[in-house]
Amino acid sequence: MDLGETRDRLGAFGVWIAPMTLLKTPVAVQREQFARIERLGYGSLWTGEPPATSPVSGREIFAQLSVVLGATRRLVAGAGIANVRSRLPLTMHAGAATLAEAHPGRLVLGLGGQPSERPITRLREYLDAMDEAAARVLPDIRYPRVLAALGPKAHELAAGRADGVHPFLQPVEHTGIARKTLGPGPLVIPHQALVLDTDPGTARGRMRAILRIGQRNVETPYTANYRRLGYGDADLADDRSDRLIDATLAWGEEDAVARRLRDHLDAGADHVLLHPLAGDLTATVDQLERLAPYLLPAQPGPA
Repeated sequence: MDLGETRDRLGAFGVWIAPMTLLKTPVAVQREQFARIERLGYGSLWTGEPPATSPVSGREIFAQLSVVLGATRRLVAGAGIANVRSRLPLTMHAGAATLAEAHPGRLVLGLGGQPSERPITRLREYLDAMDEAAARVLPDIRYPRVLAALGPKAHELAAGRADGVHPFLQPVEHTGIARKTLGPGPLVIPHQALVLDTDPGTARGRMRAILRIGQRNVETPYTANYRRLGYGDADLADDRSDRLIDATLAWGEEDAVARRLRDHLDAGADHVLLHPLAGDLTATVDQLERLAPYLLPAQPGPA
């Protein structure tokens, strides 16, 4: 599909909010804060859903994105990601197409979460089944589809079967690799965790606290990809090295964090998602407000 309109709607910067943050936030508060994000000038708002085996939980992704779309007028809602192990391909397409029909041009569907055994084959089969479903159910409704692709095989699949990639928790170097592999056409939409704090211990500690929620010292697609990028056992052990933390976390004063975010654009990203590591949704949007003057054009006031 023609992605020019999607690029225009997205702009340079959007927002990614953790599923657990939204799970803990009443919908009425969500609506207020989503509208605030839109007023600040960000182009999109993304969230995801954890795998079924995860110790954390979240709201159902399409129900959550409907809240985003209903509370705003122009924000693009992004699934980053909708888990392919949580619903059948027909259900995935029907949910996405329904939202895309109700809010034209305002949905990007990110897919991931396939099992570790033969993940590329399983995801290709899932995409095949989605395409078959789309030929029968709401066939005229189109929406961009991106993959949570990290490695070269996943990038190859995304180049042929999707509209781009949505890498999570990767260094700027990975953005450049994704752009080079996919070429100029597909979307490259990286996630960037950030902390507005100049104390190294505090900033890195927030990232490490999040990483402790998952399993450590287990080979995952993330650790495998960090190894491809040149990080070794010392970087990946226990709480991760400062070197790896600093490569995947933007921290410091507003101008330093803004530089890191723009580095992704310089490396080939179309749209960069800001993920403030804050205690709750309101605190998250507070950090987004502090960064907005460094990233976004001034928004007009109310008429």
